[in-house]
Amino acid sequence: MRVGLFVTCLIDLMRPEIGFSVIKLIERAGFAVVVPPAQTCCGQPAYNSGDRSLARDLAEKTLREFEQFDYVVVPSGSCGGMIGVHYGDLFSDDPELMSRYGRLRPKVFELTDFLVNVAKIELAPLGFEGTVTYHDSCSGLRELGVKAQPRALLAQAGVPVTEMKGCEHCCGFGGTFAVKYGNISTAIVDEKCANIQASGADAVVLGDLGCMLNIEGRLRRTGHTKTRVLHIAQVLAGDA
Repeated sequence: MRVGLFVTCLIDLMRPEIGFSVIKLIERAGFAVVVPPAQTCCGQPAYNSGDRSLARDLAEKTLREFEQFDYVVVPSGSCGGMIGVHYGDLFSDDPELMSRYGRLRPKVFELTDFLVNVAKIELAPLGFEGTVTYHDSCSGLRELGVKAQPRALLAQAGVPVTEMKGCEHCCGFGGTFAVKYGNISTAIVDEKCANIQASGADAVVLGDLGCMLNIEGRLRRTGHTKTRVLHIAQVLAGDA
């Protein structure tokens, strides 16, 4: 079966190595992976900023590029939530688009949800050194129900998780929120970083690169260089 990989803008532009880890995991589970070369943004920044026209154009483009696949996998809760939840709002006035989206929507999965509930992947212990704590990204948790899946995969791979205080609390990124409300965003990420440090874990692992860059950037700017910040795909693929 063919999986269309929605890479996401941030992974494509800033951390392409995460994309290769994602491909490795999906192929390891026995699926063929296709990365449509013309894919761009899912439309979330425009949607969150109130530009419904641009968001709609990008949503239609994404629909055209991915509706052919058996599954669509997204290594990001925020982009996964946009495609899997909010496109219905953008297409609500067009019966033809809603019909096509209705066929696509059940095939859209966040990466760890796909690996656990569709691929039912079996991972061997990785020999990962150290302990990790896990940050639950807002969109993945609240829009897609991603909570147990990454922890189950880490346990299967023999990676011990030390839960931090407030693991479900926002990191302060929130896409355009961090730009519009910089002072509030900084206060939120400072609390998140303090909880990461207090957990005593060697690394914080998560499933959304926006959160990853926000947390890592704040840790480094405040002098914390020891704590690693890793996408779960990197850990599970043995690339961390």
